[in-house]
Amino acid sequence: MTLPQIALFALFVGLVIGVGLSLVVAWAYRTRARIADETSLVVPEGVTAVLGSMDDAACVVDPSGLVLAASKAASRFDIEVGAPLENPELRQLLRSLRVDGGSVTESLRITRGGLSLDPRLVSARASAISPRMSLLVIRDVTEQERLDQMRRDFVANTSHELKTPVGAITLLAEAIESAADDAQQVRHFATRISAEAVRLGQLTGRIMSLSRLQTDDALSSARAVSIDEVLASAIEAHAVQADSAGVEIARGGDRGVWVHGDSQILIEAFGNLIANAIVYSPKGSRIGVGVKADDEVVEIAVSDQGIGISEADRERIFERFYRADEARSRRTGGTGLGLSIVKHATQRHGGEVLLWSRPGRGSTFTIRLPMIEAPARLAKDKKSKKKRERKAAKADARVRNGENA
Repeated sequence: MTLPQIALFALFVGLVIGVGLSLVVAWAYRTRARIADETSLVVPEGVTAVLGSMDDAACVVDPSGLVLAASKAASRFDIEVGAPLENPELRQLLRSLRVDGGSVTESLRITRGGLSLDPRLVSARASAISPRMSLLVIRDVTEQERLDQMRRDFVANTSHELKTPVGAITLLAEAIESAADDAQQVRHFATRISAEAVRLGQLTGRIMSLSRLQTDDALSSARAVSIDEVLASAIEAHAVQADSAGVEIARGGDRGVWVHGDSQILIEAFGNLIANAIVYSPKGSRIGVGVKADDEVVEIAVSDQGIGISEADRERIFERFYRADEARSRRTGGTGLGLSIVKHATQRHGGEVLLWSRPGRGSTFTIRLPMIEAPARLAKDKKSKKKRERKAAKADARVRNGENA
């Protein structure tokens, strides 16, 4: 073998050895990095940033259940960084993740804030972000479940309530047909049909009103509304009902108060309160409608001296179709929607409705609404401002004329 050949062979061997050593070193580095990743409990910066921007409760935990990082909302479920994950349902979900791998999602009922009487329905999802770290995301769906249940109840209750007058009208129509030769019976059944038709019209009208209040995003015809005019219209609309029941309606309190809203919705809301007060008040009693303006809020209270509302019924009195006295409501044609309309109408105007009641002593419903300045006063202030501006302009013109002279 010649010297050049030996040199080339040596160069080739050196090259192979160098490449081999480089590959060994690279493999060693990769192996060390992989082992470090598998054994590391340092949360990546990207994961921490994502947790900081999340509205849902979320956390990163190690195999022992220790919380390494968490979002702000996680504290609602007693999840704190540096503390172990205490909830047994969530720990079981993480164990399922280690067995099955990938990600695991379950719907759970867990307690929040350590309150055993406050179970929350959550959708919990666990995902592996490294061999020793898992990401747990907890989304509270309790309110969504409640709303879905309310929708189902609303449809079921509406169908049930509509069946009653429709069924009554059908039976009365058949009765008229069978009693065609008896004029007195025909008139009697016709009167009953008319009453059921009125009840059906009231029920459908209130269902539509409640539906509009719950679905519209904004008041369609909002403007400055006089509380004096709203209450006068509501009282006048129920004057005949009050006279028939032998009940007096007395209006008192502050005058000249204005709010921003829809007058028709407010008239219906206060009318519902007055109508309920009349129905549940004894003959010869008085219903008080009072107005109190305080700072930027106006309070309108409707008080009666009726049978009152029990504490158990006060919890549900604003629910759709709920009746504290089922038999009395049926007898008087109540739909069970009036107070629900009052609540939603008040909320749509940025206010709240409060209830005070004692059985045998009566009830007081108070609607609190944001108050605005009277339009006449606003117009007067604008007129005075313009007058002052004209005077100032004239004064400036005289000064300029004097300087020119």
